[in-house]
Amino acid sequence: MNIIVVGAGEVGTHLAKMLAKEYHDVTVIDPDEEMLNHVTANADVLTIKGSATSIQTLKEANIKKADLFIAVAHSEETNIVSATLAKKLGAKKVIARIDKWEYLQPNNKEIFLNLGIDSLIYPEKLAAREIISLLGQTSSTEFVDFSGGKLSLLVFKLEEDSPIVDYTLLQATKNTQNLDYRAVAITREGITIIPRGNDQFKVNDMVYVIANQSGIKEMLEYTGKKNIDVNNVMILGGSRIAIHLALELEKSMNVKLIETNPEKSEKLAALFKNALVINGDGRDTDLLIEEGLQYMDAFVAVTGNSETNILSCIIAKRMGVKKTIAEIENINYIRLAESIGVDTVINKKLITASRIFRYTMSTDVSAIKCLTGSDAEVLEFIVKPGASITKGRLKDIGFPKDAIVGGVVRGNSAFIAKGDTEIKPYDRVVVFALPTAINKVGKYFN
Repeated sequence: MNIIVVGAGEVGTHLAKMLAKEYHDVTVIDPDEEMLNHVTANADVLTIKGSATSIQTLKEANIKKADLFIAVAHSEETNIVSATLAKKLGAKKVIARIDKWEYLQPNNKEIFLNLGIDSLIYPEKLAAREIISLLGQTSSTEFVDFSGGKLSLLVFKLEEDSPIVDYTLLQATKNTQNLDYRAVAITREGITIIPRGNDQFKVNDMVYVIANQSGIKEMLEYTGKKNIDVNNVMILGGSRIAIHLALELEKSMNVKLIETNPEKSEKLAALFKNALVINGDGRDTDLLIEEGLQYMDAFVAVTGNSETNILSCIIAKRMGVKKTIAEIENINYIRLAESIGVDTVINKKLITASRIFRYTMSTDVSAIKCLTGSDAEVLEFIVKPGASITKGRLKDIGFPKDAIVGGVVRGNSAFIAKGDTEIKPYDRVVVFALPTAINKVGKYFN
């Protein structure tokens, strides 16, 4: 595909790098030459210095031949105007990043569709939604539902007391007659592998599991994990993510939000009906204790500073908080944070990339998730009649070794895939794939 990315910031750079790895032809537009140089140092892309709201600049980028136009600049106005112009000038599909929730309201969304914008992306809202999902499944460091929850991906870190440590994959499931869950990947020391029958689970492994609804409870017993009920939550930072999170959580939980800026604290307090806003420095341990950190079920750090989020989560963990979530925008910090005790990491770049990446797939991908602790992806395909994957049993069709079919939704039933499973047209199939397998996997669903 010919893809144009507007904005060489963190999100734009990450997208350009990821899309270039998939062998797409990527052009990045930004007025800042230094930022463009940073992009070219990290990805094999073309760059154009200029404003994406300039018709001349868009023509220079060969907008007429663009299959996908992605506007993710810092300025919401730049994104909306450039996306509108791009569609009028011939781009097949256009996506714009926005910063206002009101634009996503059904009546307002119609306005942007009429302008030619195919999709609006609001990273902060997506991040808040993901955090809410994780607070409902506290045993997992990452949680993704497919097909309305018929299948789920859960990610666990194995502790020393986990019952399956030193077990092989076969040993861990030998007493299970009807397989309702399956380990589809293991990340160990930064390397992700697709496990086979004789691969062993080790302490500190991050294990990726696909499960149907009946398999989640049994899987928790095997991994030694427990879900906790979250009733009391402390949020650090008054960011847009924090606002969306508090507005949703205050409906059913006790919420305390800590913000350092006095003026912002007053404005935030006026927004909420039940959430309590505290003006203070969230790095101050005495303040956190005074505000009852030790009695919280969950602590969510979403300030604009990754280091502050990591350190405050470590403090919360030491105070006995069972679930800690940190927003970390520096991807290099993610593994560090997980290794020193932060339960779950949220990254807006990866969340945004997940939402956008499915537009680049030639097959019917109904969902895709770029995983935080791994460079792998989990995808949900809708199987077309005549697709290669329907031509025999999974073990007989030469499915890529660096990918694995985790589960299948057929009608109202969901089941875990095995070697002798045969895929049918219109099945929804969840696949875990390493980067080397993405293109190969897609061909099986064409």
